[in-house]
Amino acid sequence: MSDLKLNRSDVMKRIMDVRNNALVITGLGSPVWDLAASDHRPENFYSWGGMGCAISMGLGCALAQSDKKVWVITGDGEALMGLGSLATVAAQRPTNLAIIVLDNEHYGETGMQRTHTSYGTDIAAIAAGAGIPKTMTVNDEKTLKGLTTALSSSLLPMVAVVKVTASKPNLVLPSRDGVYIKNQFRQAVLGATEAMHSS
Repeated sequence: MSDLKLNRSDVMKRIMDVRNNALVITGLGSPVWDLAASDHRPENFYSWGGMGCAISMGLGCALAQSDKKVWVITGDGEALMGLGSLATVAAQRPTNLAIIVLDNEHYGETGMQRTHTSYGTDIAAIAAGAGIPKTMTVNDEKTLKGLTTALSSSLLPMVAVVKVTASKPNLVLPSRDGVYIKNQFRQAVLGATEAMHSS
């Protein structure tokens, strides 16, 4: 098991400090709570289910909204379930997509069982092998600063795996109503008139 040092709530706050107007799509579970606690706004798409789908949803959003930055923030368990989507991201090469994996080496939603990353699986290396041009592993203050700089100015698409402690995040629960979340996000992205006409 890795030596996990970074606190997930602190990491999320630092990432949100450089967010500006990026659209953010979360994986299920703890990333939802992390984002809601740190930067709750209509431009957040909270995924309460669909394990393994966050990266592919982010890719679709990035391709459809090519003038906006799109960030996917998910966990290691969810990312491991959708590894094939990294190859599709590499093939599509959206220049506005960043994927941030908060890796605590556990399945936080099902009892804290160890994930494959605790046994050595390297999601950043898998992303690089798939052909994503920019990947990094963040495990200390220096590399966290590198991530926040990269999110502002670096080559995209990128995948950053952030090694965080297995502590519980701040439990801030946004709405669980999928239709409401979808409509709020669409209106934030498209504007009220366009969202109504394209429904």
